[in-house]
Amino acid sequence: MKLKANCKINLGLDVLRRRADGFHELETVMVPVRGLYDELEVERILGTGAVFENRGMAVDCPAEENICLRAFHLMRDRYGVDGVRIALDKRVPFGAGLGGGSSDGTMTLLALNELFALKLEEQCLIELAAELGSDTAFFVRNTPQLCTGRGEKMTPIELSIEGLWIALIKPDEGVSTREAYAGVKPAVPAVSLRERLSRPIVEWQGLVKNDFEPPIFEAHPAIRQAKETLQQAGAIYASMSGSGSTVFGLFDEEASARKIDTPYIYQL
Repeated sequence: MKLKANCKINLGLDVLRRRADGFHELETVMVPVRGLYDELEVERILGTGAVFENRGMAVDCPAEENICLRAFHLMRDRYGVDGVRIALDKRVPFGAGLGGGSSDGTMTLLALNELFALKLEEQCLIELAAELGSDTAFFVRNTPQLCTGRGEKMTPIELSIEGLWIALIKPDEGVSTREAYAGVKPAVPAVSLRERLSRPIVEWQGLVKNDFEPPIFEAHPAIRQAKETLQQAGAIYASMSGSGSTVFGLFDEEASARKIDTPYIYQL
């Protein structure tokens, strides 16, 4: 079984408060970018355990700790699935705020659910995915969602972005989640993110913000410069995605997006 584990971007990201469990309460809108994806192949084999193959980009963790294998072990412990081969062709940059690893893990769950005819309901899959990470649950639905909590609580949201072009710039440097949260200052905005995103897109730049940007831009000028490059090229909205380091710009026209020196240009 072959799947496309696409990435996502964040439209706005408000860090509201630190929770008693050590996590932070967030509010963000996640949107799939289907043009940029990892290829995942999952199939049943004779025997027990999982055989894992990684191709494409090298990932920043040992193979035995890959989220695809973590997803397999979770499903084996809960439902007894066993004997699979998982082949991952990694194309989405990691440590980029694009949720590539989260998508890989969730798509593995979905593949195992189908291969073993478990017929798990959506809410069950969401809860399983949430055990793997903070934004993994989004990829169960893989449609625009207003996400709260750690990112696992979702509400569908309508956006007027279909048909726009997106250009992604991934600077060479990365940002760890630890670094991103160390510099952020939680605050509850006066106007909700949903209300701000209901405004015309041309007004988003001054209203829809990513709370991780100020400290990360200060520590990583190349990331700040990437956003400025997108704005200078005519992006109607530009922002860092998640905790970085990828920045993206939304464009009305493909020609404007193509001004950007990046291989990552897609239509939404």
